[in-house]
Amino acid sequence: MPVGNSPEEDRPSVGRALKQARTDARLTIDEVSASTRVRVPIVRGIEDDDFSRCGGDVYARGHLRTLARAVGLDGDELVKQFDEEHGGRPEPTPAAALFEAERTAPEPRRPNWTAAMVAAIVVVVGFVGFTLVSDGGQGSDTPVAGDATSDSPGRDKPDKPEPSRPADPKPEPSESAVAGVPGDKVTVRMVAEEGNSWVSAEDHSGKVLFEGPLKEGATKTFTDDKRLDLVLGNAGAVKLWVNGKEVDSLGEEGKVERVSYTRGDPEQG
Repeated sequence: MPVGNSPEEDRPSVGRALKQARTDARLTIDEVSASTRVRVPIVRGIEDDDFSRCGGDVYARGHLRTLARAVGLDGDELVKQFDEEHGGRPEPTPAAALFEAERTAPEPRRPNWTAAMVAAIVVVVGFVGFTLVSDGGQGSDTPVAGDATSDSPGRDKPDKPEPSRPADPKPEPSESAVAGVPGDKVTVRMVAEEGNSWVSAEDHSGKVLFEGPLKEGATKTFTDDKRLDLVLGNAGAVKLWVNGKEVDSLGEEGKVERVSYTRGDPEQG
């Protein structure tokens, strides 16, 4: 059945034209649906001029062409009538406007992985450095390679002065501590009494036994078979006992002193 040849006022609607053509072709809705693969509710809705089930005008135009072929109508004419009845096709967007929108659209910022990695490395290095400095200044009598253990028989641990109380009297080695020092070794015990100091200790072979900060109240003990070489960064703050005997003042506060001790009576070198 031709569509569009009669005057517009006498022309049937798109849906009625499809229904009339299907009836003239002696086809059922189920048969049309099976041959076009357009679902029955959609076919029935289009024949009733209800295009809400099509999912939009674009899909509606596609269904109209498919159904028109199935019932012997001109699909282009049917789509043209559909556009006239539904306000026509939308105006295409100018290509220049699309290119301009694409050109002016801001590009998404990419994460700056390099800066993030540098920041993470700085944090790790700072944490490691802080940990090393903190561990090096502990006030406990920590044994190190070549040190005499702080739990050796006959040795007394000096009491660390409490910050909230008056400073305790300077620790003096007891007779048992002096007697407990092995006679065949050189033993040096140091206490930071008057403040912090930086110290270094080496054995007779030049091996570094300790090197780092000695905080106020902290104690270190070292032993060797022949000789101990010491460097005191703040000599006036450190008190020494060598082979169980107290050594006289090593120097003034803030002064760097280098001393060496061997077995027997302490002789500063």
